[in-house]
Amino acid sequence: MRTRGTLRLATRGSALARRQASLVKGALEDRRYEVELVTVETTGDQIRDELIHRLGKTGAFVRELDERVLEGDLDGAIHSMKDMPTEQPDELVTAAVPERGRPGDVLVTPDGKTLEELPAGATVGTSSLRRRAQLLSERDDLTVEPLRGNVDTRLEKLLAPALQEEHQERSEADKERKGNTGNEDFEPEYDRNVDDWFDDLPELQKQALGREVETEYDAIVLARAGLERSGLEHHVDYQQLPTSDFVPAPGQGALAVTARDGETARSIQSAIDHPRSRVETTVERTILAELGGGCIAPIGIYAVVQGEYVHATVNVFDRDGDESVTASRDLPVEHHAEAASEFARDLADRGAAELIEEARKDTDDEGVSEEDKPEGK
Repeated sequence: MRTRGTLRLATRGSALARRQASLVKGALEDRRYEVELVTVETTGDQIRDELIHRLGKTGAFVRELDERVLEGDLDGAIHSMKDMPTEQPDELVTAAVPERGRPGDVLVTPDGKTLEELPAGATVGTSSLRRRAQLLSERDDLTVEPLRGNVDTRLEKLLAPALQEEHQERSEADKERKGNTGNEDFEPEYDRNVDDWFDDLPELQKQALGREVETEYDAIVLARAGLERSGLEHHVDYQQLPTSDFVPAPGQGALAVTARDGETARSIQSAIDHPRSRVETTVERTILAELGGGCIAPIGIYAVVQGEYVHATVNVFDRDGDESVTASRDLPVEHHAEAASEFARDLADRGAAELIEEARKDTDDEGVSEEDKPEGK
């Protein structure tokens, strides 16, 4: 029998957001809480045809959830941490950071090619300024095109052209097979007819067959945590991109539960907070806040607790990946927030501030840019 009161927690309505919220819900229920998830549509969800960097304001995917919490309608809100602004109202706190998922990026291709194997001029899809700059820094011969949608949608856009071509070929082969009925010398190109082939496809590929193709992608880049939490990692070919070169977005792979400062927040923290994940993401978000360019510049920040230190790596690019400021430093766990601020100030003096200022000028005519749309619209 449960002994705690019911917690009403806000979540976005996307499939991935609901899956992530269910992870938090399950963890709290294991600690004898009753939990009700309440779906809240956000401004970011309502704008479906614009790239994320034209949404115009950091936090387009979290504001409405937190407002419901501050108004007292709900006890807390569940977010992907990388979507959260670094500034929060004083009365709102990050009550818990559950254990983080895998923070890195993956390159997904229809045929298993790696980044090195992609041909010159290959088209790679991402709407992330950070990923775009990192890709061009590694392969300036690539063409990087915008890509939006949830994980399923992005994968469907990648897989659609090859699947549609194969469907057409199999349909034509079926016609040829029927035209040669009774011809003992005829050897069909395919063992199975197109209907049997279609019936055996995974649901993701069936959906891809019906998708209208506007841009043909040779590869796309996704967060590994989003791919895994969507349950689709076994249905595609992907390459794990090294975090040393493709430094993740601050907080990537981590979830956060926000709540009003008080007893409820403390209860949630004691129940599901993961101290190591909180330290790592605190370092990343502190550096981001100090640099001040998270919504307008290609910035990767990745921190890993290693004994008494937090190994932090920061990667700041210009928008085309031509110039960068990259550095790593071991920060003492005991004073990780203060040390992170000092590290960020040193990076700013080394040229990071100039790159961020240039990125700010580049976005003056476009509106504010953010790390790519949450992969679970």
